[in-house]
Amino acid sequence: MEFNKRIVMVGFGVVAHALLPLLLKHLRVPCSQIVVIDFSDREEVLRPWIAKGLRFVREKITPFSLARLLSSHAGPGDLIIDLAWSVDFFDIVLWAHDNDVLYINASLESWDPSAETHRKPLVEKSLYHRYTKFLPLAAAWRHTATAVVDHGSNPGLVSHFVKRGLLDIGEAVLREKKRPAASARRIERFMGDRHFAELARELDVKVIHCSEWDTQRADQAKSPDEFVGTWSVEGMWEESISPCEIGWGTHEKTLPPLALRPAIGPGNQIILPQMGLNSWVRSWVPNQEIVGMSVTHGESFSLSHALTVREKGRVVYRPTVHYAYNPCNDSLVSLHELRARHYELHPRKRILTDEIVTGGDLVGALLMGHPFRSWWTGSVLSIDDARKKVPHVNATAVQVAAGVLAAALWAVRHPRQGLCLPEDLPHDEILRDAAPYLGNIISVPSHWTPLSQRRVYFDEAAARLPADEADPWQFGNFVFQP
Repeated sequence: MEFNKRIVMVGFGVVAHALLPLLLKHLRVPCSQIVVIDFSDREEVLRPWIAKGLRFVREKITPFSLARLLSSHAGPGDLIIDLAWSVDFFDIVLWAHDNDVLYINASLESWDPSAETHRKPLVEKSLYHRYTKFLPLAAAWRHTATAVVDHGSNPGLVSHFVKRGLLDIGEAVLREKKRPAASARRIERFMGDRHFAELARELDVKVIHCSEWDTQRADQAKSPDEFVGTWSVEGMWEESISPCEIGWGTHEKTLPPLALRPAIGPGNQIILPQMGLNSWVRSWVPNQEIVGMSVTHGESFSLSHALTVREKGRVVYRPTVHYAYNPCNDSLVSLHELRARHYELHPRKRILTDEIVTGGDLVGALLMGHPFRSWWTGSVLSIDDARKKVPHVNATAVQVAAGVLAAALWAVRHPRQGLCLPEDLPHDEILRDAAPYLGNIISVPSHWTPLSQRRVYFDEAAARLPADEADPWQFGNFVFQP
């Protein structure tokens, strides 16, 4: 695809490093039309592209420099790809909207998210609070310059895995021919019309996890004074110390202790007064039960919002949606050390790339509660396969870059769609563009439930956290406490 406009990349971490060669391949844009802005010195890693004409601007984007920097390098019809941490989403997307510039990002960032975090009320600390500001803008900006928000791997591709999984479950249900005729006809209609909320309700999907297990391991040991990760250290730190947020399903019987139902916005989430890195749940990826962190993530809001069914203005169906993240071993150790540091970030930071010797990343959507119990649809990408696509990065970065790439290609093809979340995009087109970089895309049923392998070792623990055997899909059955 030819793109004869300019591209401005804001931030150049490991995901941008993975994305840049993919953009050059798929958009066939000359390097002379690409500008990279980052406050860190990225000249060495960018040297091969600088030699071909790419321009690197080393400067920090602040509330005071944003308009000057962007207006110097972007104008109507150009494309901004925002992969920076701590650049406020609302400020940068407003500039893009007012200047008719296409915009892509992978998360809703804010200026210095850690500032005054101890004194902010719970709702103001939440990602939910940002989405309550997002929804009115999306409604008001229809048919303006396309801005695709939250479109990396997760949030992003996981929403398209949910749609693919729902269609696969629907096809499997219809093949079995056990459904009453009226229900089968509704399933066929919802599948054909791509009415995914109604389809999820008809299939009785109760819970959706974005379940991820990062198994990448390096031959260079982590030191006690460094935080090690596979995507963004600052981004992981921010979401880990933010409150746990969960898209709250209509099937749930009991709220977790001290859970807050926000009084503003669509009311599709609850917020727990505890950090995401201290909120653990049982989940599943192909052939492996995992215990993952339920850290705050965009898909918990956007999927639960998109899959809500209302009748006469009343919510009659919504699944529970949240993240279940088992990061790489070095990140797990880093997070545990973070607790000992009273959640202050380590003085040194490292993203694993060339030192990785084995492993990969499994990330997908685990849909639960339907006739097949569980169904996982997602990407399994090994480090070896990732390196065949983009050298000197890692599997996680390639998966995220695939989501950003697919969003950018869609925005270029559809430049007047306004402000969009992943659920607003066609899953088949997005997965077609992302698939070459996702390794094996798997969509498989499983008999797993959170009670499948439950063991009670102490009667006191069972009394404190009793299982709901009658309904395995209650949130309390997923909660893990050591």
